[in-house]
Amino acid sequence: MKELLLNRIKDKTAVVAVIGLGYVGLPLAVEKAKAGYKTIGFDVQQEKIDMVNRGKNYIGDVVDSELESIIKDGKLSATSDFSVVSAADFIAICVPTPLDDYKQPDISYVKNSTIEIAKYLQPGTIVVLESTTYPGTTEELLLPILEKGSGLKCGEDFFLAFSPERVDPGNLLYKTKNTPKVVGGVGKDATEIAAAMYRNVLEGDIFEASSPRVAEMEKILENTYRNINIGLANEMAIICNKMGIDVWEVIEAAKTKPYGFQAFYPGPGLGGHCIPLDPYYLSWKAREYDYHTQLIETSGIINDGMPAYVVERCSLILNRFKKPLNGSKVLILGVAYKQDIDDFRESPALKVIEHFEESGSMIDYYDPYIENYRYKGKERKGLRVLNESAIKGYDLVVVTTAHTKVDYEMVQNNATFIFDTKNAMKNVSKRDNIELL
Repeated sequence: MKELLLNRIKDKTAVVAVIGLGYVGLPLAVEKAKAGYKTIGFDVQQEKIDMVNRGKNYIGDVVDSELESIIKDGKLSATSDFSVVSAADFIAICVPTPLDDYKQPDISYVKNSTIEIAKYLQPGTIVVLESTTYPGTTEELLLPILEKGSGLKCGEDFFLAFSPERVDPGNLLYKTKNTPKVVGGVGKDATEIAAAMYRNVLEGDIFEASSPRVAEMEKILENTYRNINIGLANEMAIICNKMGIDVWEVIEAAKTKPYGFQAFYPGPGLGGHCIPLDPYYLSWKAREYDYHTQLIETSGIINDGMPAYVVERCSLILNRFKKPLNGSKVLILGVAYKQDIDDFRESPALKVIEHFEESGSMIDYYDPYIENYRYKGKERKGLRVLNESAIKGYDLVVVTTAHTKVDYEMVQNNATFIFDTKNAMKNVSKRDNIELL
């Protein structure tokens, strides 16, 4: 059965199913189809399904012309009908893994997808989980659901593996195609099969881990590393402000060391689906082993507190102009969680806006990539145009995303005052009305 599946992967007669057509799933489905595999994408949102089947792209990291081409060639199609999974040889699960209100893992999307897959799972199929999750998920959750629901035996009738997604929206150098992959299977056969598929599709190196747990922990380590180091940069920013030191210059100076230092930068908080959330998966799982992840949770406290700290600093700025937060007009520049993308998941800018509004401030925002967004059930529309007259109408401008499409010289020339949390205005010549985080 293993050799038959490997041969189907090699000669590209294997059928691929990708569950979840979001920021991870759609780019992966496109790469599979481009490599020559018949690929079926599954999603619960009919709007996404319809757009994919029309060849209309909604993900920044997917090239419009490539999507249109593989749709026309019949290599990629989308559906919400899980029964089509029965035709698949390779199934990738790329669904969200958010936190609940208590910062505990919500793996309901993974669980529900696995239950549906089990109903239609056929012998000789490999299932690969790509969604970031806590160590043990593949073997403790997916394996028993798949065996019970299908009546098949893992390692004999079907194969199971974990291969964490590594998607960095807006990264101009590394995309799904050329980013190295880590694969850990339930048994050596599963690892070999999953690795063979990724080698046939991707250009990056494939690291074969000894187990799914190693691959799951590896992904958590990647994002916890960034979470903690950003937490350190944020705490340094707070300390430097109290001491009257420019933290951005400090970091630039530290970067001159050719070894032992990697630059991380402060900001209004953490955003995106991974870095703010994934460390909590490990903290939650560690409690099973009677261990308290002190460093991880401390960095979380620092990073989670940054939106409130930003508003506190803004309050001090407004006080210099004899303006209270209550009633002040504030313009937020950027609600995306990182520069030059249209993704606002977990964006700290949304929490900054929330803190301002709780203080009675009148808030508008401008983002060249996001005309409107919904947060906690509330719809908000941004300014359509950022011009001189608009900027002059605000008591304070707060830069929360360093989009390169913004004319920061024009902003500086017309703003009463600017609080720049991202050092986006570092190249602006006049700086008498700019304060950095």
